[in-house]
Amino acid sequence: MKQTYKQPPDFPGLKIKQDRGKKTYDTLIETCFRLLKKQDFDSITVAELAKSAGYSVGAFYARFRSKDEFFNAMVAYHLKTSKEALDRLFSTFHNNELIDALIKDIVHYFSVNQNFWRAALVGSMRDPDFWTPIRKSGHDVARRVIERLSEEAGRSLTETEDTNLRFAFQITFGTINNSVINQPGPIFMNQELFVEKLTRAFRLVSGVDNIKNKKQIKK
Repeated sequence: MKQTYKQPPDFPGLKIKQDRGKKTYDTLIETCFRLLKKQDFDSITVAELAKSAGYSVGAFYARFRSKDEFFNAMVAYHLKTSKEALDRLFSTFHNNELIDALIKDIVHYFSVNQNFWRAALVGSMRDPDFWTPIRKSGHDVARRVIERLSEEAGRSLTETEDTNLRFAFQITFGTINNSVINQPGPIFMNQELFVEKLTRAFRLVSGVDNIKNKKQIKK
């Protein structure tokens, strides 16, 4: 018996009606992420992608109208998996460990997926609206950290503390984006020192350690 599949409304592509179609959809996306570890998005043809995934070109166009629509689906997939990773971090790490684990995870992800992220950044320059869900995702990360810190401190954060934390995330993502596009150096994303320095910068700008100190003094 064929099983039906309900495609989320925020996932681009032609309507998928069966689980088998969902498997093909996901495999094409996952295969492209793998190919992007060695080449840029523009150099990957639909024929190469389909062959690498084990499908025909027709299978690709049965799910996506164009390569641009396919990349939008990759962005949606990225946002979904990023949220799942964030959920795991928040359920695993607490207190002082969360910030270190979060920065390390963010840097690792973008270091491994630099070609994907470079294509996304180029897409944002072509179409400002393209970046809207990605921007929202970054704001959601900041919001969740602020909520966690507020919970741990047993109080609402001050306006200054809130602003400092959000700006620290702005600097973090901005530094990563600059590294992906320009690779300015002298420290690069594939170095442990990059994580160490970026974490230190985040702590200094955000003042997160002072928030925790206030909690300790209050006790």
